[in-house]
Amino acid sequence: MSGKVCNGMALVRPPGHHSQQNAANGFCVFNNVAIAAQYAKRRYGLQRILIVDWDVHHGQGIQYVFEEDPSVLYYSWHRYEHQQFWPLLRESDYDAVGQGKGKGFNLNVPWNKVGMGNSDYLAAFFHVLLPVAFEFVPELILVSSGYDSGIGDPEGQMNATPECFAHLTHFLMQLANGRLCAVLEGGYHLKSLSESVCMTVKTLLRDPLPQISGEMAPCLSAVESIQNVRAAHKPYWKCLMYEEATPLHNLITKSQQMMEAELIQTSTHPTAKQEVGKTNSDEAIKTDRFLESHMKKILFPVPPVKTAAAIVSKADAHFLPISVQVEMEMNAQELKTLFSAFDAELVKEERALLSLQNVVAVLDKILKKEVCNGIAESSLASVSMTFALKHCFDFGLQRVLCIVVGDMDLELDLDDGKILLMNICQKQQTEKANSKYHISLNWKEDAERNNFFCAVLGFILPVAYSYQPDLMIIVIGPNRSLGVNGISLLTCLLQGLAESRILVVIQDTEIKLVQSVAKALSGVPAPDFGAYAPASQENVLEIKRLRNQLQQEWKMLRCSVRDWISGS
Repeated sequence: MSGKVCNGMALVRPPGHHSQQNAANGFCVFNNVAIAAQYAKRRYGLQRILIVDWDVHHGQGIQYVFEEDPSVLYYSWHRYEHQQFWPLLRESDYDAVGQGKGKGFNLNVPWNKVGMGNSDYLAAFFHVLLPVAFEFVPELILVSSGYDSGIGDPEGQMNATPECFAHLTHFLMQLANGRLCAVLEGGYHLKSLSESVCMTVKTLLRDPLPQISGEMAPCLSAVESIQNVRAAHKPYWKCLMYEEATPLHNLITKSQQMMEAELIQTSTHPTAKQEVGKTNSDEAIKTDRFLESHMKKILFPVPPVKTAAAIVSKADAHFLPISVQVEMEMNAQELKTLFSAFDAELVKEERALLSLQNVVAVLDKILKKEVCNGIAESSLASVSMTFALKHCFDFGLQRVLCIVVGDMDLELDLDDGKILLMNICQKQQTEKANSKYHISLNWKEDAERNNFFCAVLGFILPVAYSYQPDLMIIVIGPNRSLGVNGISLLTCLLQGLAESRILVVIQDTEIKLVQSVAKALSGVPAPDFGAYAPASQENVLEIKRLRNQLQQEWKMLRCSVRDWISGS
């Protein structure tokens, strides 16, 4: 809070989130996070604190302390299994929303089966926590960082791999100006625990994130819980006001749950003839081996420079963050040779040559992993993007996500899935739009409604995570329908994908925009949007229309059981 550090992690024992005001509980003596929140309120006068509890057990101690307090938003997902898992409390279910003035400030996401994985955890963030958190506008984030929700843990029996916690941390760092403190809670498989803690710390240090593993499709039980929470909180949050959210009481019947539990018992738990210790030991060894192999696959050297920039006027370089590396001019003859195969006539124009030079100067360094990301000014954004895509595929990339902000005519082959094109614009696109790989989001920004995050969280991020690109290109063209803050938010949140490899191409030189995007790429948290105003009904209906149309293709869009069933 003093500004001496950006964020932190407290590696403490014993854990705290079960401890209550008048009793220790669940191996917890002092409720570390609850005490920290109360201290922050008294010492610094904070009025909005977000507590995120991703431990596999419900932190009922935190809930009890703050359930009547609207200054603390408490979010917990936890293994619940219809009240059959410890702490066996009715108030751990989705309809425990808080008491009195605190109604709406307690969000419980109960997991009613084991085996929840990366896509289930991400879906809960996209469709429950993050929309509410952006509306809440916290001044500080405290994370009850329990890693018994990770793969191999004997308590949790969940399947989230360590990099999942990196992505969750990354999203939270975009709030509260990056003021975040993670506090250790549970974790009972040492290899899973240590790798997950390591991934969390690497993210706090703003290292680029590894690709997240596994199929991006939440399971039916997870979607049921997500729908129930959204329905329960619809009366309290404007971001949910247009949702058709009806609670489903035990849609998956208890008999089905028992059948699933029996299958899990026979596959992962010892039978009466087996020795419990031996079986647990075997499972732990298998997880150790998996994690050793898995971490080798996903980890990669951190590039020596985070962000590079190629701008038209080098005199404007002093507006950029100090950490941004400004690219110098490339060899003219090499450039002409490179571009002539692309379009011999085009490179005769000095203006076109300069535009392409800026793009390739940054893109080459990204592809060679000398920098994570970069920004390039170009007077011919559409031509620059077309060339950049060709350059990417010549280099060997398989999937590139292109997000075009503004009106731009593009002739691209989108049939083979190598390109996913998303156009955020004010006018309707051609009949090709809104196929699997060509999506047009008609977004009309209202200057008084800084709420583009509704579109980013409710649509763009779920689709992008479903696609899992190797690289992203964001093109800012003419007649854009987004302001500087919206573009910066988009740039910040997308950095969890493609090992944080993003190229931003800006057509119209605008110092404030270039500066803001450069800050976002270099790790500055998303801008403060101020007081929340709900998105217009027109914009909300556009997101819902696209979600309904494309959820079968991009399964991370599913946030209701009807979506899940119709898309299966």
